[in-house]
Amino acid sequence: MPRGLVVLLAIAAGLGSAVAAEGEAKRLRVLILTGRNNHNWKATTPALKEILEGAGRFAVDVTTEPEKCDAAAFAPYDVLLCNWSNWPKTKDRDWGADTEKAFLDAIRGGKGFVVFHAGAATFHAWPEFQQLAGSTWKLGQTGHGSYHEFKVTITDKAHPITKGMKGFTTTDELWHRVGVTDKLNVLCTAFSDKAKGGSGADEPAAHWREFGKGRCFHLILGHDARSLKTAGERALMLRGTEWAATGKVTIPLPPELRAEP
Repeated sequence: MPRGLVVLLAIAAGLGSAVAAEGEAKRLRVLILTGRNNHNWKATTPALKEILEGAGRFAVDVTTEPEKCDAAAFAPYDVLLCNWSNWPKTKDRDWGADTEKAFLDAIRGGKGFVVFHAGAATFHAWPEFQQLAGSTWKLGQTGHGSYHEFKVTITDKAHPITKGMKGFTTTDELWHRVGVTDKLNVLCTAFSDKAKGGSGADEPAAHWREFGKGRCFHLILGHDARSLKTAGERALMLRGTEWAATGKVTIPLPPELRAEP
C-alpha cells in the first residue's frame, strides 16, 4: 500500500476516534443512587438506565451504596438520580454527615438532582433534603389509592420540560396529600379519584425546584417498571433529567405527546 494512503487512513481513523470521543463527551453523565427502597428498585433501576441511555443523551452509572460516596465520587456527574429510600426508618440519616455535605455541595454547586417516586419517602429529619426535593411522603398525611389508570394533565405549558407536551394516560400509583416544603412549581397534575381510594382532588405528578446553582426535577409517578413503559412518564423522565443537568431541554417529544400548535 502506498505510504501516502497509509498516512491518510491513519489520519481518518484518528479523526473518527476523535469524533466518537467528542460524541461520548457530550453525553450527560448520570449517577443513579439506589440499593435500598420499599419499592422494587432491582426492576426500576435497570428500567431507568434503559430509558436514559436509549435516548442517546446520557451515560449512566449506578451505585447501590450511596452512603459511601464523597465529593470525588459525585464530581464526574452532571446529575444525580435518587431511586433510594430508607422507608420505614425515614428519620434515620443513613448517609452520614460527610456524604450529606458532599451531596448538598454538589447540587448547590450546579449539578442536577432527580427524585424518582419513593426516592422522596426518606430523610424526614434532614431539612436540606426536604427543601431540595420539594415534596415527600408525609407520615400520617400522604397516601395513595389503588394502582389504576388515570390521566395526567400538563399544567405548566411554558417550562422547558413540558413545553409543547400534551396530557397522557398512565397506569400507576398516584400519591395524594404529599408533604410540601415551600411552594411547589408544578408541571403536571392528576385527579385522585375517591372511587379509587384517592383524595378527590388534583394532585401534583411532577414538579421542579432550584437549589443554589443546581436544579431538581421530581417525578412523583413511577411505582414500578411497568408504569415506566408509558410514553408520557418516559418523556418526563428524559426531559426532566436533561433540564436538571443543564437548565435546557433538547430531547424531542414523541409525536403522540406533541400538543397542537
